Amino acid sequence: MPNKIRKGVKELIFTLLPLVVLSLLLTTVACDDDDDKTEDLVGNWIELSDFEGIGRTQAVGFSVGNKGYVGLGYNPNVDDLKYAKNERFFDFWEYDPDQNTWNQKADFPGIPRNGAVGIGTDTKGYVGTGYGYNDTLQKYQQLGDFWEYDPALNTWTQKASFMGSARYGAIGFSINNKCYIGAGYDGYYLKDFYEYDPAGDTWAKMTSIGGSKRHEAMGFSLNGRGYVCGGIDNGSYESDFWEYDPVTGNWTELNPIVNASDESFDDDYTSIRGTGKVAFALNGKGYVATGGQGSAGNTVWEYDPVNDLWKQKTAFEGTGRVDAVAFVIGNRAYVTTGNSSSYYFDDIWAFDPEGEYDEDD
Repeated sequence: MPNKIRKGVKELIFTLLPLVVLSLLLTTVACDDDDDKTEDLVGNWIELSDFEGIGRTQAVGFSVGNKGYVGLGYNPNVDDLKYAKNERFFDFWEYDPDQNTWNQKADFPGIPRNGAVGIGTDTKGYVGTGYGYNDTLQKYQQLGDFWEYDPALNTWTQKASFMGSARYGAIGFSINNKCYIGAGYDGYYLKDFYEYDPAGDTWAKMTSIGGSKRHEAMGFSLNGRGYVCGGIDNGSYESDFWEYDPVTGNWTELNPIVNASDESFDDDYTSIRGTGKVAFALNGKGYVATGGQGSAGNTVWEYDPVNDLWKQKTAFEGTGRVDAVAFVIGNRAYVTTGNSSSYYFDDIWAFDPEGEYDEDD
């Protein structure tokens, strides 16, 4: 090889070598960052004894004391009056975490439905709103009736009907043994908000939820306050996030659940948004899990009200899904039912937000 060519090759090698090394370093760092991101996620999921009813979606779930309750919901593959009517369920089940067993309880006496609200207080459970088939009117419709379940007596009692318009896909939670229901869909997207007082069996209209109207939003109560975010309005996934103070009746806007700042803390927030997610509070933190934005998901996010920040946790380890239900007992949350496309789930998973991830659970 002529000296002139040999010299040119050497110069080219020395020119390209630093670029190759830099590329390798960046790739290594990127991989390390991904690994660290995976390793840094905290929380563990454990699969338990399957929900004993038929798999379903848009059921209701709540806890009272040390028991969880799941019922109602929808599965278009089932048309058996023993379990369902017009593809909607009226059966109701109790989960005992100490025994890891399910027991069937008194059937729900109202219209079988999906998309209803289920709320637990210290001693009672409440179910209202939703969508089902009215035999008397011979048509499907939004519903506005409201029912109380007494676990001690295993009985249902119809209470004063929900004060707002009949609807489905609303949010609901309890604060200091009062029930709160709002938003949803009655033919139009909604943002109104109501309080139910079991002591007097009365409803009161409260200040409407701030920001956007929304259907299938996430709502949970934490430290004596209520929180609402997400959902969909006119085809758009909502990103505003609001805190409700029952003492003043006012709503306060919090950091949005989207990448809205120049800081790094909200870079991945967009995945918090969506519909069909479960929301719950546990050990002073709020959580949203599963759901999605056009497809079934499994992400889990933890909200810290002290600093108004979200942190991603270990993903839900079952199959990704939408429209599951969740309830909390002790230091664990439980997620069950839901669907992904035409598959309807009956598995149940317990979540320990501070547990060490164990892929063999």
